[in-house]
Amino acid sequence: MGLNLDDKKAVVAEVSAELAKAQVVIAAEYRGLEVGHVTALRAKARESGVYLRVLKNTLVRRAVAGTPFEGLSSQMVGPLIYGISADPVAPAKVLSDFAKTNDKLVIKAGAMQGYVMDANGVKALASLPSREELLAKLLGTMQAPVAKFVQTLNEVPGKFVRTVAALRDAKETA
Repeated sequence: MGLNLDDKKAVVAEVSAELAKAQVVIAAEYRGLEVGHVTALRAKARESGVYLRVLKNTLVRRAVAGTPFEGLSSQMVGPLIYGISADPVAPAKVLSDFAKTNDKLVIKAGAMQGYVMDANGVKALASLPSREELLAKLLGTMQAPVAKFVQTLNEVPGKFVRTVAALRDAKETA
């Protein structure tokens, strides 16, 4: 059963709201995927904070009109599932990882703010570390000099204590 006009307007409004806070949109063809696999994909997307939905291409074209993702309209052909997220790497990772195990999911294209990517561009985006990984590396880099300084300061009294202990042991044996 098709959607009536009010339902279509609601879908376009919902997708437009997601696009307003998004940094990336990924489109993948899901032709031939079983329902169980799509459900597993949706669960992974939900865990990663990705808005993942099968939508009519005409409705998505209306939603992206006038947004930085408008260039993606030419790629909207066939049965597509759309991954939308504020994290630029999350949807690419979720869809690429799933496509590795399920050959029926084919990544078609993606778009970032004003930039349209092909499937290889999306795979390259998926190979980047996530935001959390980058923040952890940055924090480790920032902590390294301080930790080394503290270790150096701690080494002076530690060396003194070891020397005194060695002298004590030498006197006890003599």
